[in-house]
Amino acid sequence: MNLHERIDGRLREFVERQPVFFVATAPLAADGHVNLSPRGISGTFAVFDDHTFAWLDGTGSGSETVAHLRENGRITIMFCAFEGPPNIVRLHGTGRVVTRYDDEYPALASRFTDIPGARAVIVVDVERVSDSCGWSVPLMSYEGERDLLGPFFERKGEAGQREYRRRKNLTSIDGLPAYDADPLDAVEA
Repeated sequence: MNLHERIDGRLREFVERQPVFFVATAPLAADGHVNLSPRGISGTFAVFDDHTFAWLDGTGSGSETVAHLRENGRITIMFCAFEGPPNIVRLHGTGRVVTRYDDEYPALASRFTDIPGARAVIVVDVERVSDSCGWSVPLMSYEGERDLLGPFFERKGEAGQREYRRRKNLTSIDGLPAYDADPLDAVEA
C-alpha cells in the first residue's frame, strides 16, 4: 500500500475514469450496521481539488450513508480497476450532506449531470489517500449504464419523489435520522 499527500496526477485521472465506486460508512454504535454502497451514474462524481471530492446523491431505497455522515462524518470511498492495469484507490475522510433544500445545493449540483431524483450532494474532505496493487480484482468489461433509476423518478414527478423520500429516507436501518422531512411538506399540510 502506498500513501499519498493528495488526489492529483495519476490518482486523480484514475478515480475520475472509473464508472463505479464504493462508499463505506458506519454508525458509532457497536451494534449498528456497517454500510457499503455502490455508486456510479456518469457525470455525478467530481474531484474539486487535491483534498476534496463530491458526488450527486440520487434518491434510493435507503439512506445509510447520509445517516452515518450526519452522526459522525466518517467515510471511505474505494475505486477498483476492473479494466486495464490493476489498482485500488481509497479515499478516507469526513463527509457532509448538502440536501436539495440547502442554500449551497444549487451551486454544488450545477457541477454535475442532473439526474431525476437527486436528493443531495455529498462533499468529502479527504484526510488519507492510498492505493494498492489490485491484483486480485477481476477483469470485467463496462457495458454501460442501466436506464432504470432516471425513468422511475421521472414518472414519480416532484411530489412523488418527495413522498418516496418521506417513506424511505427519513431514518437509517438502525433508526438514525437521515433526511429531514421535505420543507415543502409543511407548506402543503
